[in-house]
Amino acid sequence: MKTALITGANKGIGYETARQLAQLGYYIYLGCRDVSLGQEAVEKLLESGLTNVETIILDLTDPLSIKESRKIIETKSNKLDVLINNAGILGLIPQPASTYSVIEIRRVFDTNFFGTIQVTQEFIPLLKKSEAGRIVNVTSGLGSLTLHTDPNWQYFHFKSAGYSISKAALNGFTIMLAFDLKDTNIKVNSIDPNYTATDFNNHSGERTPEQSANVIVKYATLDADGPTGKYFNEEGELPW
Repeated sequence: MKTALITGANKGIGYETARQLAQLGYYIYLGCRDVSLGQEAVEKLLESGLTNVETIILDLTDPLSIKESRKIIETKSNKLDVLINNAGILGLIPQPASTYSVIEIRRVFDTNFFGTIQVTQEFIPLLKKSEAGRIVNVTSGLGSLTLHTDPNWQYFHFKSAGYSISKAALNGFTIMLAFDLKDTNIKVNSIDPNYTATDFNNHSGERTPEQSANVIVKYATLDADGPTGKYFNEEGELPW
């Protein structure tokens, strides 16, 4: 059975991605900071008939929990087929570049960028044991520097010195990582699920978690001919 680890999987897009991949027959590790919330998510999936799921404690700002989660998965599965870096934080809003607190920017980057890198690097040895390892970095259209310079873009006026820049940095990591892994069976892509109604944005998004998880699952299950080192949303490739 193929295995997948999804960070921030107890609710929203992460939870729905876990559900869809479990339906496809993957064994899912739901990475969650809070064990009780993670267990609640697992129980909901079990009630729906999906038994191939379990929660695992994983806090992106705690390097020890990242290492411990790797040890657990390595002991149970000895490999990992899919890593979905979904966990992230928005930070305090608004985020004007001229005044936004450096302390707050660091807090956002600790989860969205540095924590994601630590998780990825920790699990690459297990992904290399897969016949077709896949890494999905869940990003945002707000991470596109090209779109941010286009006055006609629908989100042109939403500028966030912490969140958007952290996602632009994550996109950069995707490019570098894909190059580093080009001679392996691992594919890595940045995926924008689009503006989705979740707790993250007080349910103000235009899409449902079910819709947004579809595109993540698509790139988590790419075949051997699929792309790597790219940036996509549901409509297709995005500019960096």
